[in-house]
Amino acid sequence: QMVLSWIAAFLLISITASQELTHFPEHFVVVRRNENSVTLPCDSAIAGPVTWKMNDEDLDFDYFYEQKDQNLSVKEVDTPLLGEYSCWRGETKLSSTLLLQETEEGEDIDALLTCHAVSYDCSFNCTWTDSRYKMVRLGVGPECSEGQTSCQWVSKYRQTENEKLTFELSHNISPYAEENTTLEVTAEAIDNPFLLRRTKVFYLREIVVPESPEIVSSQVVGQKLNVTIKPPSSWSTPHSFFSLEHEIEYVYRDDGRAERSLSSLIPKKISKLRARSRDPLVFSSWSQWTHWKNVRKSCRCKKKTKSELPSQCLEHCKKKKGQRRRKKAKKSPNPGK
Repeated sequence: QMVLSWIAAFLLISITASQELTHFPEHFVVVRRNENSVTLPCDSAIAGPVTWKMNDEDLDFDYFYEQKDQNLSVKEVDTPLLGEYSCWRGETKLSSTLLLQETEEGEDIDALLTCHAVSYDCSFNCTWTDSRYKMVRLGVGPECSEGQTSCQWVSKYRQTENEKLTFELSHNISPYAEENTTLEVTAEAIDNPFLLRRTKVFYLREIVVPESPEIVSSQVVGQKLNVTIKPPSSWSTPHSFFSLEHEIEYVYRDDGRAERSLSSLIPKKISKLRARSRDPLVFSSWSQWTHWKNVRKSCRCKKKTKSELPSQCLEHCKKKKGQRRRKKAKKSPNPGK
């Protein structure tokens, strides 16, 4: 009879495990495999008899279950005994608890969770990469890694096309002080009826990657081109304190050769350029490159008809011609005197 009960329970939990959770459970208990016993409380403020169900089915009180007052004791917990336990008074459900087993698989947290920040401000993002887990939540700080009730869990995420889950988290590390405190991000993920719990530890400076900068302008200075680059709008301010190093990649106009420079002064005879940035104090990862920006040739107005001039140079040449005429008029003697 015990074997039949075990088989029936196994079939029942298999059906339950195949049903996806729609939200992270509010009440759950996590056990290790072959844990001796666990007690599930009935959240009822009123004394009196209650009944227990597993996955909405009446419990068969055999060797594995024992009710003490309103609480339920589950012995020798293993996969067939995992699932949702609920206590009832008549037709009214008083409370429910999801009994989960902590997975023993040795997934590397760095492969499951990647984090990055676009500045030293108070927010950063972490992305969960394993699509097997349908319910995931993250918490920041030792109160979460230690499983304290004061942990502020974040369950809201943005799902990408490849089923990755991106969470926006916050921290209280001062960006102006020397960083000597690590961030602890704890992840809890459910693949019903199993729960994975891992903690990722890192310094904020290790995950900062600025967004792409803005190429403001490029001006001819002698035989060089002076490129002005502006930090991204998301970067920490003031920029005098949170400085960025910019790298420029450019392509020569004559032979298509590409080179890079950390200086804002680059060769003049190029066809296009792009830029990227990083924090030079901690040698953070480089940002993504900006889009390529075309660099037009210098406008030569002499000995050119209007049809030969590029459209972008036509207005420039008109202005230059007008300036020459006004200058010449000022130098000419006044015929009225």
